[in-house]
Amino acid sequence: MEGKVAIVTGASSGIGRASALEFSRNGTSVVAVGRIESDLNSLRDESRDLAGVIRPHLADVTELSQVDRLISETADHFGQIDVLVNAAGILKPGNIENTTLDEWDKMMGINVRSVFYLMQACLPHLENTKGNIVNVSSVTGLRSFPNVLAYCVSKAAVDQLTRCSALELAPKGIRVNAVNPGVVVTNIHKRGGMSDSDYEKFLLNSKNTHPLGRPGKPEEVAALIYFLASDKAEWVTGATYSIDGGRALTCAR
Repeated sequence: MEGKVAIVTGASSGIGRASALEFSRNGTSVVAVGRIESDLNSLRDESRDLAGVIRPHLADVTELSQVDRLISETADHFGQIDVLVNAAGILKPGNIENTTLDEWDKMMGINVRSVFYLMQACLPHLENTKGNIVNVSSVTGLRSFPNVLAYCVSKAAVDQLTRCSALELAPKGIRVNAVNPGVVVTNIHKRGGMSDSDYEKFLLNSKNTHPLGRPGKPEEVAALIYFLASDKAEWVTGATYSIDGGRALTCAR
């Protein structure tokens, strides 16, 4: 991946941030996209001694004009785009009875619509480089869970978007894959409204819900994302990779 260029959304924190560092560590130039400028600048500072540069880019991935500017500025600055990592996402609790249309639309907008548009906007550049896309989905895209209805539906949509586009883009030499993490220690749940004490209980219960006995780390998911984006996975496309400590294998408990 040395000398290649990757766009990573959701890079302010969590899996997106860890992915930006993983790519940079291996010599990739990274455009780190997020909505919190201080976090992006901190990410850039942390990467100063790494092999690849991290270039912060402040943007809201739901705003089409900002996505267009992201793609054009990346191509103008680096001359190419080799990898798109769609890691931006939100999670809000709610079931079929109490999820509002506004909450539904927000999750679909960030978790699915923005992924679709980013993929579509990057295609001309990825076709030139025979590049690839890695989408960050979830175990909830593969299995059903109560009280996170819209999130489950959005991630199932990401999985199908990944598979369908992989078939359509294979003749162009563009690969499309997704990773499906279980519970990973990030701030997505607390940003969704979970209190600190409830989050601690949630992580503690992950010892029971994940057969390997613990939640995951962002760096572990980032390593899989990097592998799927690299030439070592050049015969892999349309895959939805579970990285969940075995959670997708279990029954409800």
